[in-house]
Amino acid sequence: MKELKVKDIVRIIDGTLICGDQDKTCNGFKYDTREVENGDVFIRVGNEKEEGKQYWEMAFEAGADVSIINDVRIDLEKLNKWKDKVLIKTNDPLKGLQNLARYKRDMYGENFPVVAITGSVGKTSTKDMVYSVISQKFNTLKTQGNYNNHIGVPLTLLGLKDHEVAVVEMGMNHFGEISNLTNIAKPKIAVLTNIGTSHIGNLGSRENILKAKLEILEGMKEKVVVVNNDNDLLHKWKLENADKNIKIYTFGIQNESDVWAENIILNENSSSFCCHVFDTQFEVNVPVGGEHFVYNALCASLVGHLLGLDSEDIKKGIESFELTKNRMEMNKLKNGTIVINDAYNASLESIKASVKCLEEYKEKRKVAVIGDVFELGEFAEDLHRKMGKYLYDSNIDLLLCTGENSRFIVEEAEKEGTRIKEIKYFSSRENLLEYIKANTTGNDVILFKASNGMKFYELCPENNGSFEDIKLSK
Repeated sequence: MKELKVKDIVRIIDGTLICGDQDKTCNGFKYDTREVENGDVFIRVGNEKEEGKQYWEMAFEAGADVSIINDVRIDLEKLNKWKDKVLIKTNDPLKGLQNLARYKRDMYGENFPVVAITGSVGKTSTKDMVYSVISQKFNTLKTQGNYNNHIGVPLTLLGLKDHEVAVVEMGMNHFGEISNLTNIAKPKIAVLTNIGTSHIGNLGSRENILKAKLEILEGMKEKVVVVNNDNDLLHKWKLENADKNIKIYTFGIQNESDVWAENIILNENSSSFCCHVFDTQFEVNVPVGGEHFVYNALCASLVGHLLGLDSEDIKKGIESFELTKNRMEMNKLKNGTIVINDAYNASLESIKASVKCLEEYKEKRKVAVIGDVFELGEFAEDLHRKMGKYLYDSNIDLLLCTGENSRFIVEEAEKEGTRIKEIKYFSSRENLLEYIKANTTGNDVILFKASNGMKFYELCPENNGSFEDIKLSK
């Protein structure tokens, strides 16, 4: 195991050791005191409290052995209380965290396979599918939850122990963010799931979103890239860069690709298809519904193949796949209602994919609960209206919306000729919840989809739960 000691940390982050053993080995990095466990290293990214209990104290009380903080005033009496712990000061803890992660990744050598995954939607589910496949053969580290930003990626890499592969998710809101992350992670394989409209309010166009995502190439010595060949902008980029010094591998259903699916059968909460991986093929079952998970499976098959897995391991990895919480999570309630909790995040593209999955429930009343999509800027009204136009022609039975921009979804979806039987707009989540409580039956399947800030996950009961049990936060 490649380990960091306190003296290594002090040197790498240009820090000052206030107290503690410089030869102590450091494992388990955390930045949230609520997640600290015994023996962890706590690093405070942000300002300390100047009055009352400080975060480094809270971390020590939770069991941390080491705390890294900015240059905050420390009471000598408190310092004496924790003299057996390790306390390190540095001028920039965030920069220190990123430098530590870069150092830890470099300890594994330039040939260590880091698979970096980015895209407008589907990063987390693709990451989970790729991990499920690769872990059939290799001891694999993966990003937990959606730890995909300037803090989450470094924390993931600092979790390297005896791993043979790392699967790292990379997100961004602006130019330059992926550039920073890729130069920390130094990927061997980059995956681009798609280019959609997420964060278009910050970046101005889908072409700029592609440009920001392609920053992932900057940290790669040998550029090996896996792309969704059915995405229009990625397909175009692949054609334009086919003769350049980039190894581009493709997966898809519509366009001819290196890995593709045929004989696709979509069910309510699963799918099956024949998976072609270059010159081999095998039948596979995906334990989650929706065509977008067929794409995830194709992507994972391609990455697995590039890392030397055989068809049997790839198939086993896909069929044992498990979703991250709040992403197409299926729960059956006491009264028989099925709840699809896909409330972690949303975009025009991901709403379309989730609704397609909802439409597969042929024998139940299909209810779509849709909220606002954030970070669309000047494009907000137009893109919400496009969502409404898509829903107008869908096979759902009931559309329920709340949120400032969701009224545009309703305006488009309820125009004359709509196939939706009933459409309602609510001024608040509270009013929406009251309607759901009063009007759901055991024959419903209800999809919850919105940006995370809408807190729709609070509307979703757990398995064997009830909407009556829900208490919403303010």
